[in-house]
Amino acid sequence: MVRDGIFYALGLGVVAALLWKLTDVHILVAIPVLLAIFFLWFFRDPNRAIPQEPGQIVSPGDGLVTEAEWIETAEGSRLRLSIFLNVFNVHVNRAPIAGVVKTVEHRHGGFMNAMKPESVLTNEQTLVVIDNGSYQVAYKQIAGLLARRIVCTVKAGERVERGQRVGLIKFGSRVDMLMPAEAVLKVKTGMRVSGGSTVLAVVPTVSA
Repeated sequence: MVRDGIFYALGLGVVAALLWKLTDVHILVAIPVLLAIFFLWFFRDPNRAIPQEPGQIVSPGDGLVTEAEWIETAEGSRLRLSIFLNVFNVHVNRAPIAGVVKTVEHRHGGFMNAMKPESVLTNEQTLVVIDNGSYQVAYKQIAGLLARRIVCTVKAGERVERGQRVGLIKFGSRVDMLMPAEAVLKVKTGMRVSGGSTVLAVVPTVSA
């Protein structure tokens, strides 16, 4: 359980108690109680079995794979993958590989529907780059239409492990990834993935 869910639920519990005391109208009391239950469920943080084979790159979040393609960047070819998280998904993010965090960059922006391609350019987002000594994997936490806060719990220079919790995005969002071009893709568009446990790609003969 992410502590934010506990804080929201406690606040709504206080509201429910006040409504009960002041109005004694059951239907009014039920609204904050149901919302409290929803927040406790939304901010769930289940344990995951983390794959341990060399070269595996795991999903940084739960959701639906909406794009998977090789693209050209200023640094050369990369495998790009996008995952859309709806309000029903677990929103805790996890490190896709083990390594040292080289970059953490937050950029303010809007809150366009995260399913739209242009959201990667205009929306609130945080870029994190992890270097394992042999290659780098970058991921972006991108806010969506309902997401109004990105939480990133790692800093540049910090060592992270594959599958480690590294933050969350509140209420519907998107995670984009850039992986080495030689990575062998293990998922396809339309697949649902789980953060920390689904292998998205494997870099051949290289330990992660």
